[in-house]
Amino acid sequence: MFQIFTGIVALSSLLSFINKKLLRLPDTIGVMLLAIIASLLIGVLDFIDHDAFVSVCSVIDEIDFRTILFDFLLSFLLFAGSIHVDVHNLLEEKGPVLIYASLGVLISTFLIGTLFYYICVLFGMPIDYIYCLVFGALISPTDPIAVLALLKKAGAPKDMEIKIVGESLFNDGVGIVVFISLLSIATMSGGHGVEPSHIFLEFAQEAFGGIALGFALGYLGKLFLNRIYDSPIVAVHISIAIVMGGYWLASMIHVSGALAMVVMGLMIGDYLHKSCKSESLKQNMNVFWKVLDEILNAILFVLIGLEIVSLNFQFNYLSVGFVAIPIVLLSRFLSVFISNIFLKKTHRSNMKKVTILTWAGLRGGISIALALTLPEGEFRELLIFATYCVVVFSIIVQGLSIDKVVVKLLNKPQIQNN
Repeated sequence: MFQIFTGIVALSSLLSFINKKLLRLPDTIGVMLLAIIASLLIGVLDFIDHDAFVSVCSVIDEIDFRTILFDFLLSFLLFAGSIHVDVHNLLEEKGPVLIYASLGVLISTFLIGTLFYYICVLFGMPIDYIYCLVFGALISPTDPIAVLALLKKAGAPKDMEIKIVGESLFNDGVGIVVFISLLSIATMSGGHGVEPSHIFLEFAQEAFGGIALGFALGYLGKLFLNRIYDSPIVAVHISIAIVMGGYWLASMIHVSGALAMVVMGLMIGDYLHKSCKSESLKQNMNVFWKVLDEILNAILFVLIGLEIVSLNFQFNYLSVGFVAIPIVLLSRFLSVFISNIFLKKTHRSNMKKVTILTWAGLRGGISIALALTLPEGEFRELLIFATYCVVVFSIIVQGLSIDKVVVKLLNKPQIQNN
């Protein structure tokens, strides 16, 4: 496994270099696009040298995507993503962020699941409704990583950036909790005989327990950092230990590690921005977590690209996957639109902004990882393939066009890079 992971790190660095020098696309989009091209070239290898193709596929099959993401990457990515968020700005948009990340995820899960169910029936592939809801839950969380730089370049309003970042940080955690709850129902005799109280208690334990643990870890982190403000290297070391230890603890006590990392990151980030006595500590923490965030994201998107080789290609799966794309976009639009009803008038988005929030709602690695955790069964391959179709379209097509959508709808001149 170590040799495989070393190869992935080396490949991600090579693709990052090629993207920076040749494609010059946003890092995550460029790396994933190149990784997909590499996967297609591996597919072509089957026609040239079948034995070599089988050998390469066997190596890719050994990659445990779920373990790498959930047991390693996710804790660092969520903490690194939240530590740089301005809590003051986030609190100003707390209404939209919380509504979009909670009610919006639930609405999106139901809409996607219901529409996906009827599409599968239409294509002659009937699937249990509960598994369609599971698909809705795993594809609902959004990923802002690839789109934020483009939003800034397009001159998107600051409040919109905060909404997108804040929503995605929390809806990752909420989406995972909803997914786990629905999957547990699906695996319990197809969902028959499961009490609603059991679902609610499991959801509450995961979500509220994760938030409570995040506050405790954040307080502990601030306590340590405040006592060693003159030792920035030690501070970085301690932050790594709290992230790893806190995420492990969350799994042990069965609460949401994702939500815990987000809350802890926001608290420690707020301390660094407002209360930290040492500029050196602040700079070291920010630089380290920014660099680690970009490296791990490159690794994540290389993994997503390479995993395409292991998919069981079937034309009917591809057809359903293509139809799933507009289903997810429509459900995203409706979930944002309906969520607006529950917001104060001053925080509601007009139709142009709802459209931008819809198109900026990219899907990423978490959706893929959740799909790959599905148990073996007749629906697994279909759901994984549909997830891949949505994620690849989302990152490449939506990611590369969001700046143009912002400029067109808001009539803002694009910011030129020097």
